Amino acid sequence: MLNDEICKLRDKLNKSIEEGKDYNVIYKLSIELDELIASYYDKNNKKKPAMLIV
Repeated sequence: MLNDEICKLRDKLNKSIEEGKDYNVIYKLSIELDELIASYYDKNNKKKPAMLIV
């Protein structure tokens, strides 16, 4: 599930930051996390019907 992937990647990112990993590793994980979060919101927004304003 996408939510589980987000949680795992967030934990991996946080651990990398705490351990002082190389900036490039942290940056790459951050980009991956941003993409997963964007996919999550995109998927959830498509499920909701658009509101009709009259």
